Parts: sequence; C-alpha cells; structure tokens
Amino acid sequence: MTVTIYHNPECGTSRNTLAMIRQSGVEPIVIEYLKSPPSRERVAELVSAAGMTLRQAIRQKDTPYEELGLAVVADAVLLDAIEKYPILLNRPFVETPIGTRLCRPSEVVLDILENPDIGPFTKEDGEVIIDAAGKRVAPKAI
Repeated sequence: MTVTIYHNPECGTSRNTLAMIRQSGVEPIVIEYLKSPPSRERVAELVSAAGMTLRQAIRQKDTPYEELGLAVVADAVLLDAIEKYPILLNRPFVETPIGTRLCRPSEVVLDILENPDIGPFTKEDGEVIIDAAGKRVAPKAI
C-alpha cells in the first residue's frame, strides 16, 4: 500500500501523524512540502480528494495570511498565495488507497490506514490516542 504524507517536521501534528503511519507497518513517501511544494494543480487535487474547500485547507496561524489579505479572495488567488508561500497549506495531508485527509487532529489518519490497529499510541504532548488495551480514547474536551 502506498501512503504519501505532505509533512512538516517542525509540526507536532505532522510528526504524530507520521509516527502513526509508521506504527501501522507502512513506510510512507514523505514529502517535506515546504522544501518541495506541490504544484497548484496538486494542491487542488489534494484538497478536493479530502472533501474540503481550498479555504478550509488554509493555515492562518504563523503564516502571512493576514498580511496578504486572503480573507475574501477567490480560490485562484489562494492557489497563487500557496504556490508562493507553501506554509499557507495546512498540514499534514495524507493520501492512501483508502482516501485522502487533512490529518488534524493527527488520529484522523487512522481512518484511512489499511491497518488502523496500530497498538498503543501516545502523542508527543502526552495525549493518549490508543490505550494499552488497544482501544481508541475519546478526544479531550476543549
């Protein structure tokens, strides 16, 4: 099974997602999207395959989103901005034969892995996702 992750190694969510993929027994194709940005066509394909709008895939925090005035622009302008500033694309996007998802939170990846029974898993921040008995733990209330 081919799994591809559009990864940012500086992002904890992305690192947790990558760790879950590997714990499932798969070594994914890892694309560090800030170093090797996907084309605007590829971005549009990923977003569409994930069942999202382009606007839903935009990252606002710690990006030039506000400075660029992207709040009320057309998708073509958003794609131009992502092409120039790939940090605007939220991460991590993961593609598998089962589907494509923006894995925020990281445990969303379990829904598209061939082997989602990865055993116990705790995120870097200490949040238990799968307990020692192999049961998924309900997300923390925010």
